[in-house]
This record gives sequence, structure tokens and C-alpha cells, in this order.
Amino acid sequence: MRQLGQLEAAVMQRLWSWNRPVSVRDVLEDLVQERPLAYTTVMTVMDNLHSKGLVRRQKQGRAYLYAATSTREEHTAELLGQVLADSTDRSATLLRFVETLDPGEVAQLRTALSERAEEPS
Repeated sequence: MRQLGQLEAAVMQRLWSWNRPVSVRDVLEDLVQERPLAYTTVMTVMDNLHSKGLVRRQKQGRAYLYAATSTREEHTAELLGQVLADSTDRSATLLRFVETLDPGEVAQLRTALSERAEEPS
């Protein structure tokens, strides 16, 4: 999985926010409030996202309705996992990342790790 392009990210942000199946027209009408875009451009981006497995689609009449296949958090976690997999020193990368967290985020991480340690194997 790779990072999304600018328009792909804008489309995914909407799909994650709306959390329901939407048409290309729905997405286009929202996006054109920020910049002019053609229907075919948005349709191509959504088709590409489908090909990449980031959205699913179902036929409704002559059009498709699209929805994200994962949550924003799941997608982000997959990207972080890829970054770690690409690192030559996974531990050092994790430690550098933890150093960038604010104290509240560190506390959340400690709680999550503690809860995970308590889970049965």
C-alpha cells in the first residue's frame, strides 16, 4: 500500500467522513466547492481506488455506489506498518516515532500496550 495522491486523499476523506455508500456525483458535488473538476476525473479516481482495494462498489441502476473498505484509522495503521516493514531497524524507527509523541499520546500508547499484554495469547 502506498500513500494516496492529493485527489485520492480528498475522495477518501469524504468517504470516511460520510461513512455510507455514495455516488461519483455526490463526491463531485462536494469537491467542486474547493476546485473545478470534471465528473470523469472523479469517476477515474474512484475507479482507481476500487482497483487498489481501498473502496468497494455496488451497482445501483446505471451507476455505482462507493464505500471505503476500511476505516481511516485502519488505513493509517496499514501505512505505519508498511513504513516499519521498509525500515532496516524497526526498533529504532519505533523509538524515534515515540519520541515525537506528546505526553498524552504516550499515556494512551502505554494504556494500549498494557491492555494488549493482559490479553490471553
